[in-house]
Amino acid sequence: MTDSQRTGRLYGVGVGPGDPSLVTVRAAELIGKADVVAYHCARHGRSNARAIAERYLTGSQVEERLMYPVTVETTDHPGGYRGALDDFYREAAERLAAHLDAGRDVVVLAEGDPLFYGSYQHMHKRLAHRYPTEVVPGVTSISAAAARLGTPLVEAEEILTIIPGTLPEEEIAARLAATDSAVVMKLGRTFPAVRRALERTGRLDDARYVERATMDGERTGRLAEIDPESVPYFSVAVLPSKVAALDSAGRPFEALDAPAEGAAEQAGEAGEVVVVGTGPAGPLWLTPEARGALAGATDLVGYTTYLDRVPVRAGQVRHGSDNKVEGVRAEFALELARRGRRVAVVSSGDPGVFAMATAVLEAACEDPYRDVPVRVLPGMTAAHAAASRAGAPLGHDYAVISLSDRLKPWEVIARRLRAAAEADLVLALYNPGSKSRTTQVASARDLLLEHRAPETPVVMARDVGGPTERVRTVALAELDPAEVDMRTLLLVGSTRTRWARRGGGAEVVWTPRHYPEA
Repeated sequence: MTDSQRTGRLYGVGVGPGDPSLVTVRAAELIGKADVVAYHCARHGRSNARAIAERYLTGSQVEERLMYPVTVETTDHPGGYRGALDDFYREAAERLAAHLDAGRDVVVLAEGDPLFYGSYQHMHKRLAHRYPTEVVPGVTSISAAAARLGTPLVEAEEILTIIPGTLPEEEIAARLAATDSAVVMKLGRTFPAVRRALERTGRLDDARYVERATMDGERTGRLAEIDPESVPYFSVAVLPSKVAALDSAGRPFEALDAPAEGAAEQAGEAGEVVVVGTGPAGPLWLTPEARGALAGATDLVGYTTYLDRVPVRAGQVRHGSDNKVEGVRAEFALELARRGRRVAVVSSGDPGVFAMATAVLEAACEDPYRDVPVRVLPGMTAAHAAASRAGAPLGHDYAVISLSDRLKPWEVIARRLRAAAEADLVLALYNPGSKSRTTQVASARDLLLEHRAPETPVVMARDVGGPTERVRTVALAELDPAEVDMRTLLLVGSTRTRWARRGGGAEVVWTPRHYPEA
């Protein structure tokens, strides 16, 4: 090809979700001027994208029908389904390249938006680096579905997650649990698994169904009421914005107090308490299930420092309190739930490890809270987080002991320390010291030195995952109580624990899983 010869231009043109009147002005202009109009279709030869664009065709364009060799059926291609499609996309791209090399402008029609789960993207990846290219965005099926439902998808700081229904059911459930709003696409045969995932995450009642948005045969409704046998591929499940759904009538509590006398129960709504483990620090440590529970709550109850780690959401009421009133906090949460509220009790780390789950369950087994549903959602523990920073000091048997003597006498703590030391267990020591408790660390160190060598590694992990994180390893004999506070966790090695320096000076601590006698 000489310099005087001009190649054609490639256009990926989104034609919207179905209604031809939703085609953009730019898209209509390009379709009308194109030399070649291409579109993908299945073996039946029909193309939704072409049907949408038909009113903008002039009849003078060359039409290139790019027919898939397979859609969902099996194939005898040596590369299997993926191999058959790769060959098809390569051959289709070369068909379009022949037109472009001849100087013809090529418009590839794409239902919805060209780069959103669209077939055009496979042409784009193979041709855009070779020819002048323009992508024209289109209205997506997601936007169309929200418009047809007449409800916001997301508001304020809410997060929208787009999920292919072809994912494994477990993965769909995890994604649903971790988000505020969601759209699940590509239903059809995946609908039963998607429905189960919604039910499993407690979100089925909120889910809406949209079929063929803006097309002939459009259908909308509550997803729970849809017959699975009637669901086509061109349908989506929608979890709309929670902001409008949440009851925002509750008054904001600056501190924990009792519910107002005579407060009316929310008619027809069942309340519950979910004790949520948020991990040792910020959102990176949250599980998807915990994230979903926090997003779905009407009320958040917890120690103010831990509540501050949870994003503020419109419509939620936050009830913060001091860290020394666990029992009162638990009863307050249960009382809210008894009146129909969905309450998340926020607990640092794992709620069952020196945290709020015990207080909530203890109160929940007494009148008048015996019938209030209570769930406990696990979280990353401080011990596990600290161990991961140091290497693998908890690689074998270990014991977890709190050094706080506020709720149990020091004699009990010392007896347990001694028993664990005699059993040669690695120790994870919680609550080692504070401004008012200054003797425990030294006492524990001296007791352990009766059973461990002075050079035994001790991991000192402070504020793991937080902005002032500091993790270092010292010998047991050199453990300085003045460097330990309530935000520090100590991991004391067993006689088998190893401490080494690797390349670059990095220290690593690990406890072997094998014994010489084994």
